[in-house]
Amino acid sequence: MADRLLEVDGLQVRFFTRRGVVHAVRDVSFGIERDETVGLVGESGSGKSVTSQAIMGLVEFPGSITAGDVRWKGQSLVHGPTAAADIKRIRGNEVSMVFQDPMTSLNPVFTIGSQLTEVTRRHLGYSKMQARERALELLDLVDMSNPRQRFKQFPGELSGGMRQRVLIAMALSCEPELLIADEPTTALDVTIQAQILELLAELQEDLGLSVLLITHDLGVVAGTCDRVCVMYGGRLAEVGPIDDVFETPTHPYSRGLLNSTPRIDEVTSRLVSIDGAPPDLVAPPIGCPFAARCEACSDRCISEMPELATIEKGRDVACWHPFTAS
Repeated sequence: MADRLLEVDGLQVRFFTRRGVVHAVRDVSFGIERDETVGLVGESGSGKSVTSQAIMGLVEFPGSITAGDVRWKGQSLVHGPTAAADIKRIRGNEVSMVFQDPMTSLNPVFTIGSQLTEVTRRHLGYSKMQARERALELLDLVDMSNPRQRFKQFPGELSGGMRQRVLIAMALSCEPELLIADEPTTALDVTIQAQILELLAELQEDLGLSVLLITHDLGVVAGTCDRVCVMYGGRLAEVGPIDDVFETPTHPYSRGLLNSTPRIDEVTSRLVSIDGAPPDLVAPPIGCPFAARCEACSDRCISEMPELATIEKGRDVACWHPFTAS
């Protein structure tokens, strides 16, 4: 626990809309240690990005954290008279985030240099010259070609991969201890995706970063993460070391995700898919959120919510009928 940087405990986030209350995140708990890379995996709408926004204190109206806590080095960022001030101090300094979609995350009317220097001038009080030198250093750190030229260019003059490198450089400006990467390879082609993931892995090792990698692609986390949290219907379905979850997934949803992932060592005439659709989080089921799509579903699954429970050291699953290694 002494090395635990981030702890999410029973987090609940709801959005109060005209259609009804959206239960976006429901009782989510996990932690991140120093120098650890954790993957948060699930299909679109499972609650991954909302979880990251709650950690960063970026849930805005009509959303609200309605229960649970987020603790940074043991200090609550949700409760207490100084919580709002604490999250503003930590955000961008000790915890930083790479937002998804590099095509729209940068302001198109400002140069790359002006957007990079703004971070260090605002958070660290750098002079204009100091901020410029730090920006060039960061562009070089993320393997940007010709940093001095890129510094003067606008986002529209850069490719998607270059923009993603700029976003990573911006997130590293204040030397954070935790980097949250929300779908960092979205909208990038396969070759550039591999380069960005390799860059993140190198930065994690060189800078001693802890990383929360959010994605819907299991292939992305396979060679990058130490542990994986599988999320479905606003809840965690399974948590465990990456090798164990990939080799012997215990939750039916985890197995379905892995079975539906194309493999280069197998030839199939048709890709496997998970039948059905995700639950409506305006009226979430009272039982297991995956019950309607699960082949192992029983009456208990429909009527009673399974809690995330430890099945062996380091492995947790929320299922009444978990698979076991044969």
